[in-house]
This record gives sequence, C-alpha cells and structure tokens, in this order.
Amino acid sequence: MTNNSMNRRLFLKAGTSTALAGGAALMLPARLWARQGQSADTVLLGGKIATLAPHKPFVTALAIKDDRILAVGSDSEMRAHIGNNTHVLDLKGRTVIPGLNDSHLHAVRGGRFYAAELRWDGVPSLEQGLNMIAEQAKRTPKGQWVRVVGGWSEFQFREKRLPTPEELDRAAGDVPVFVSLLYSQGYLNSAGLKALGITSSTKTPDGTRYEQGPDGRLTGRIMAEPYPTLLYQTIGKLPPLSTDEQVISTQHWYRELNRFGLTSAIDAGGGGHSFPDDYQGTAGLASAGAMPIRISYFLFPQRPGKELADFESWTTLYGADSNSASMANGYVLEGVGELLAYKASDYENFLSPRPDFTSSDGWDKDLHAVVRHLVRNRWPFRIHATYDQSANAMLDVFEAVHRAEILAGRAGFTGLRWAFDHGETYIPATIARTKALGGAVAVQARMAYGGEYFLERYGREAASNAPPLRALLNSGMPIGAGTDGTRVASYHPWSSLYWMVSGKTVGGTRIASDENRLSRDEALTLYTRGSAYFSGEQEVKGQLVPGQYADLAVLSDDYFSVGEEAIRGIEAVLTITGGRVVYGADEFSALAPALPALKPDWSPVHHYPGYYKA
Repeated sequence: MTNNSMNRRLFLKAGTSTALAGGAALMLPARLWARQGQSADTVLLGGKIATLAPHKPFVTALAIKDDRILAVGSDSEMRAHIGNNTHVLDLKGRTVIPGLNDSHLHAVRGGRFYAAELRWDGVPSLEQGLNMIAEQAKRTPKGQWVRVVGGWSEFQFREKRLPTPEELDRAAGDVPVFVSLLYSQGYLNSAGLKALGITSSTKTPDGTRYEQGPDGRLTGRIMAEPYPTLLYQTIGKLPPLSTDEQVISTQHWYRELNRFGLTSAIDAGGGGHSFPDDYQGTAGLASAGAMPIRISYFLFPQRPGKELADFESWTTLYGADSNSASMANGYVLEGVGELLAYKASDYENFLSPRPDFTSSDGWDKDLHAVVRHLVRNRWPFRIHATYDQSANAMLDVFEAVHRAEILAGRAGFTGLRWAFDHGETYIPATIARTKALGGAVAVQARMAYGGEYFLERYGREAASNAPPLRALLNSGMPIGAGTDGTRVASYHPWSSLYWMVSGKTVGGTRIASDENRLSRDEALTLYTRGSAYFSGEQEVKGQLVPGQYADLAVLSDDYFSVGEEAIRGIEAVLTITGGRVVYGADEFSALAPALPALKPDWSPVHHYPGYYKA
C-alpha cells in the first residue's frame, strides 16, 4: 500500500470536518463531551427525540456545540447548557430523528439535472402527469425538452397504466418529450423522434430496440431487453444545463433532499456521468463551504474495456492531500463502483428475463484485474448485483483474488470495506459467503417501484423475500438502506421506509411476507446508523449521542405512531446538518437559509416540487 493511499484512508476514518461543521474532525468519546459543561450553540427542548442509542432511546432535549451533539437528556438537564448566545428552539412535542442517510443515491447526477426535469415522483394519477407535461410544454423554449426521467411507477397512478406515445403527442404538440420508466422502457413523442433523427432504420445497441408497430412505423417506445444502454444514450442526447445553471440546480436539489430530512447520501456514480467534468455543481458548493448535505461519492468507470486504466489513474491521482479540501466540506471521494467491469454488468430490468453476464467472454478476467488493483491499493468498492446468480459469480472472483493475495503475504480483503448493492434474490448461502469475505449489502426500495413486475415474472414466493431484509439483518453484516434514486426509483426516503415497514409497493400491492417486513425502529436504523458504514462514518453519524455529528430532522408527524399509510406523507419541518439549519418549514420557516433564484426561467421546478405535494 502506498503512503498516499494509507494517508487517504486515515483521513477518511477521521470523518468529515469543519465547514459543514466547524468542530474537530475526530469524534471525542461521549464521556469527554459530557464533562465539558460548556454552553451550547443551540438547544432543542420539549421534543420526542429518537437517539437510536440502546441505553437511552428517547429523550426530550439535546444540545449542540459547533458541529456535534454536546449532550442529550431531559429539558431540565439541557437548560444547564443554555448561555447568553445559545439559540433555544421549542419543539412543542415534535419528533426528532437522526438525519437520514441514503446508502445509494445518485445525488451528484441528480443535482446536475434537477432543474431541467419534470418529476412524476408521487403524482397520484396519469391524467395529472399528462396535464403537467401539457402545462410545461407551453413554457419550454425552442430547442429544449420536457423530460420525465424516472422515479415513478404506473401502479402509483389511479389508472394503473402507462402513458401512450399518442397521449404524449396530444399533451405536448410540437415540443419534444422523453419519459422513462425505471431502466426498462422509454417513451418519445413524435416531436422527440424527429428531434433525435430516429427512423425505423436507426441502429440500436445490443439488447435494445425502438418498437415498431405492425405497419413498420415507430411507436415511440424505447425497449430495454434487457439492457438500458439506449435509455442512457437518449438521456445523454438531451440538451444540458449550463455550468451556472447546474450549480444553482444542485443547490435547489439538495434543499429538496433536506425537505425530507436527508442529511447524508452515498453517491454510487452512475452511467452517463463523467468524473470530474460532470461533478462541477456539487464540487463548487463544496469548495465554497456551502454543502447542506454530506456526500461520499464512488467513481463509476466511463470507458468500456478501459476500466482498469480509469481506476489506476484515480487511485494514483486522488489521495488525502489532493482531496482534503473537499473532504473538509462534506464532499468525500470514498471509492469506486457501483460498476467495476462492463462485461460483469448485472441489470435489474424485471420486465425482461434475467441477464447472464457470465456468458460474456472475459468478464471474469476483467473483474479480477480491477478487484486485485483495488484490493492492493486498499480502495473501498461496491458493485451492482441484483440477482443471486450474479453475486455468486462475482464472489468466485473475489475469493480467488483474496486467496492469491493472502498467499503472497498481503491483506487481500481483510479489513477492506466493500459491498454489494441491491441483492433482491440473495439466498442464505450467498449472504454467508459475503459475510465471510467481510462484505456488506446496501438495499434499496426498487421493489417499491418494480415489485409488480417482479411478482409477475418470478412469482409470489420469490417476491415475498426480495430482497431478504430479515435474513440480511439477522446475518450481522453491515446493512444500509436507500432508494437508488433518481431514475430507477424515486429519491423519496419515506417511500423507502414505508416499503420496508409495510411490505407494500407505492401502488399499495403487498409484496413482502410478514417475516420479511421490518419494524419502524429497524428500518430507521438501517437508514441512519446502517448507511453510515458505507462511508466509514459509523462512529460519527447515525445516532443523536454526544460526540456524533449534529445531523437531525424535526418531523411533520410522529414516524413511530402515525398510521402505516401516513409514513409516506412525512416531511421535515426543520433539518440541521452539522449544527447548521439547512431547511425550515412551518413554524421554523424563518430559519431556512435563502437560495439563489432558480435557473433557467422555464424550469419545471418553478411550478412543481420535485416530489409531489398537493
């Protein structure tokens, strides 16, 4: 291991530092914080505060100093920390939770596109969604598109069906429209086909096609069968926002995440998103010390066949010294993934049969070379593995690398943080193999959006345990929860929590068995303490205890007692990241920091929130 790599990991272990925060980078033991007896910057009183600490699960008050929790306890105990300059907030009985942390969210890419997209996340009817397209088409200037890029399911609509290209034609007229469903299908209206120059003779990548009707004419549907390459390419051809617009778009996007109590996210890279060019929106905020959310990001290779070269370059260029400014501002280069080798790609298109990447020549050789390099350089990695068959094939490669490294006198996988993403069809033996190699699993609410398709293809028994939440939790492995937003699923954390607790999709279909449903405490723990593992920050975030980051959300409703269906409607009324207010609503609205005016003028976000709000 190089000194540069070792320094990088030591710095990451210290956790995110000052500008989000203003305090020491290393967490002090709780007993030292408790003995300081100093005045707090902020004290919250009169609440129902879920600490997620077993010895003191609920308190009524807490005190914040700099970026950390100074103390927690009763109102009378916390009043001892009120000084002349302490800001005191009366919670009036509201519930407080640790800031939510999405284990797998395409956060940086989401900010890059947020202001350009019309979101159908949470919209209750297709009729309303089409009306939104019609209204937005009237505002969209020549050369731009109306785009609905994921985050919805046909089963959330009252009509329980998909839009037709003809409906998109009627809604938007001559304005081009692109709508995508998961990574399974896309829809272009006639103006969109014309703008992209697509004809019935246009070639498409393997495993994709433009649908043609019986007369040979294009219908406007883009079919991923099973690969999403053509959907990626279509999105990539849409006109981008300017750099300035992307920065402002990112600020409004992170405010949208703060609206639901999110204070951290693990960014999994993603296709059509190049490093460092497409990271400028978030990088600009980080360099200005203006990050309202902590982002730990993984780098996704962009050049098929040259993945190893990409990783060799990044592990050489990016260490603690070159990235320390970003780390200090809540923006941390964490590792690589969720794709490691293009030939070892596992896709989750439940509208098509399971893809078998092991039939591709050389997939294991490519994956072996990449993983060996990462292991030797001690870089964390994560890899997309929806299906049990995929995970086992990958584990064969990982175990071979580990054995060879141990025989050579090196550490191999020992002490390395690595993870599988998704895991919908994992069986106990696969879970055991993953744990034995020191792995973790990040699960996302993709079944909440594609569960009905999975149920139809694989049957009730398979769907009832997809993914095997209870078995994963019982394994003792690190498990984190999230969404996989913004294209496969919505970024909405409360839909994800609802899915884990109720076992239902966003369309209300019960998928999970009773055994595979989680309690509210369990689900929240995975979405906070559990996800912190994936950035190596489990010692500094995920609980409201002395010495951990002062990242928290004050909720609109009591998550622990509202009816199950009401979980999806919860929002934050106050979100604090690193002791700093980043979002306020209702009685706390005056505390919300101002944002620059949203650009461009035609942005759909001027008229519709990212996630539907009546």
